[in-house]
Amino acid sequence: MDAKKLNKYKKLLLEEKQRILNSSRKDLDDIKVDADDLLDETDLAATEMSQNLAFTLRDRERELLAQIDEALLRIEENHYGVCEETGEPIEEERLNTVPWTRLSLEGAEIREKRRKKYA
Repeated sequence: MDAKKLNKYKKLLLEEKQRILNSSRKDLDDIKVDADDLLDETDLAATEMSQNLAFTLRDRERELLAQIDEALLRIEENHYGVCEETGEPIEEERLNTVPWTRLSLEGAEIREKRRKKYA
């Protein structure tokens, strides 16, 4: 992949990483609860559900950040855009949509079939 395209994907990855980090900071502020604001058990239950959802979303964001960091490392090591399953280039349309992907469409299908077979 040429340097111009690599820079494009690096920029996309860094922008997504920053978006997630900014969102996480906001979500942390939303999770904080003042005990004086809890009026009854219903308030407590609703707050707990909201916090659980926020923590689940944070876990997903943390996983996505790890995938983005791995993609940035692949760019630095000149392995970016190559399917880990097939060794073939990943489709540009796929990289434009999911720049942190490690699999081409064909590679993803192979992995999914394998996962179903052994599930």
